[in-house]
Amino acid sequence: MFSLDGKKALVTGASRGIGRVIAAAYARAGADVALVARSADGLEETAREVRDAGRKALVLPADLTSQSEATGVVEETVARLGGVDIVVNNAGGSSFMVPVNDLRLSGWEKVLRLNLDATLYVCQAAGKHLTGQGSGTVINIASVAGLGAAPFLGAYGVAKAGVVSLTKTLAVEWAASGVRVNALCPGWTATDLNRNLWESPDGGKATIANVPMARWGRADEMAGPAVFLASDAASYMTGQVLIIDGGLTAW
Repeated sequence: MFSLDGKKALVTGASRGIGRVIAAAYARAGADVALVARSADGLEETAREVRDAGRKALVLPADLTSQSEATGVVEETVARLGGVDIVVNNAGGSSFMVPVNDLRLSGWEKVLRLNLDATLYVCQAAGKHLTGQGSGTVINIASVAGLGAAPFLGAYGVAKAGVVSLTKTLAVEWAASGVRVNALCPGWTATDLNRNLWESPDGGKATIANVPMARWGRADEMAGPAVFLASDAASYMTGQVLIIDGGLTAW
C-alpha cells in the first residue's frame, strides 16, 4: 500500500532538510528521483542517498523563480527518467524576520517568488504531463505559518497561505483527470533555515512554547507523511492539508 515501486518523482529543494529527507524516503520506497535546488551544492549528497537505495538519481540545479527553468526541470525529468508520477514542491523559505510595518517591498516580492510563484510554475509544467497521463500526485510543502497569523514572518505566511489555496484549487481542477494534489504542513521543524533559533542558548524554547509536544520537529519526521501522500494509501485523498506540528494548531 505504501510502495512507490516504479514511480518517478521530482523533488524541489532537495539539497538539504525536509527535501533531502523526502527524496531519500521515496527512493527507499522504490522511486527514481529527480533532485532540484538552486545550486548543485548538497544535491550530490542527496543523490548518493537515492543511489544507495538502489534507485536512479537525476541532479538538476535550477532557479525555480524562473518560469522557464521550472518548466525545463519538469521536461528534463520526463525525458531522462521516462516520466513523472510524483511532484513535491519543497523549495522555499525566508531568510529574515521583521514586522510588517518594516517589511521592504523587495523582501516581500522575493519571499513570494520563492515560495508561491515557484510552486505555481512547477505545478503548471507538471500538470500538463500528469493530467495528460491521467494519474499522479502533487505534494506542496506549505507551513503552519500559512494557516494563521505569522508574526514577523508576514510575507512567508502569506506565501504559504497561497500555497494552501493553490493546492485546493488544483485538487478540484485536476480530480477528474485522476491527479491528486495535497499539502504537507510542517510546524516548527529544526532545519538549516532556522538553525539560529533552535541552536540559541535556550534551544529555541520561546519559539516552541506553544507546542504541546514541547520540542522541535525533526526533518525525518516528514518522511512518513510524504510517502503516505504519494502512495496508494492516500488514493482517495485530495485537496487536503496534512499538518505535522506537534499539536501546535490543536489549541
